[in-house]
This record gives sequence, structure tokens and C-alpha cells, in this order.
Amino acid sequence: MISLLIVDDHPVVRDGLRGMFSADPRFEVVGEAADGAAAITAGEELRPDVILMDLRMPRTDGVTAIKELAKRGVPARILVLTTYDTDSDVLPAIEAGATGYLLKEAPREELFRAVEAAAQGQAVLSPTVATRLMGQLRQPAADPLSDRELEVLQLIAKGATNRRAAEQLFISQATVKTHLLHVYAKLGVNDRAAAVAAGFAQGYLTL
Repeated sequence: MISLLIVDDHPVVRDGLRGMFSADPRFEVVGEAADGAAAITAGEELRPDVILMDLRMPRTDGVTAIKELAKRGVPARILVLTTYDTDSDVLPAIEAGATGYLLKEAPREELFRAVEAAAQGQAVLSPTVATRLMGQLRQPAADPLSDRELEVLQLIAKGATNRRAAEQLFISQATVKTHLLHVYAKLGVNDRAAAVAAGFAQGYLTL
């Protein structure tokens, strides 16, 4: 069972999400928060597996909360769930450490799958967000990805774990991890979600 913390400044949204997830035996809603400051406190106290995080909230916004949760060592995976897919929202959230980014218009089953994937540390991006990232004008990596590094990145973008990627490429998990670290360094990122985002932005990945 995946434990969830729901963060949104609109009570009706929190109620709807709580009802939806509570009705499914795969999930347990352990708490709610109405802004980023409350999310930081609840995240530390409740230690949920996944935090569903809105971005634009009073007092403390979602990006600030994501950064602070990471700074405090809260291990929860953070899945952004918002109405906004603008450039000024998407990249800061991913760079702050969000595991994924979905829009509130996402169908129920897509949201369920995204939470399950996020709980396993897999990067999750909605198609519209991925498309926007592809349109970002960013400097290409100083050193291009090798063919093997690109293969690893493509598998990670599809949600593959290190173990699954190793099986598909017939290499060890340690080798996959090494390739992934090289990808991080070349793309200037620190985690899987940011690597996928940068991969779309720099043209290595396509929909």
C-alpha cells in the first residue's frame, strides 16, 4: 500500500483526491496540507511514500516546499499535480527535485499509474509537459551522449528501473548506474526526472 500526502490550497480538490485514492486499496491517504509550509511539516511528521504537490499556493509555494523537503532529507517522492504547464512552472519544479509532473486534467487511472511509478522512483511526465519541455531552448550538452547512454536514458524515460534496463541491454545493474551517472553529468542534472526533462529539452528524447 502506498501512503499519500495531498497538498492543495483548494479544499474541494483535496476532498476529491482523498475520496478517489481512499477508495482504491493500493493507496492510503495519511494526511493533507493547504500550503507549502504545512506540507513541509506534514512531510516530516508523516513520512509518506508520495506527496501530491500543487504549485501555486499561498504562504509557501510548491517549488519552495519541494526544495525544503529535499533539504530536510524527507524521502518522499514528490509528484506535482497542477493546472499549470507553463515554462515558469515546469522546469523549476523538476529542477527542485520533483519525481514527476502531471496536470489535474489527467484521467483517474493515469494518476494512479503515475503515483505507483513515482513511489518506485520512476520519472513521470504528462504528454503535454513533455511536449513543452521539447520546445525549451537550452544549450546542448558539452559532450554528446554515447549510444549506450542514450539507450539507458530512453529506457529510463519509459519508466524502466535500473534492473529492467540492465535486463533489456544485457548488461549489469552496476553498468547501468554508471551510464546513468554519465548522463546526469553530461546533461547537468542530479536525478532521473531531471534527466528525462533535459533529454526532451535537448532533443535526445521524442514523444
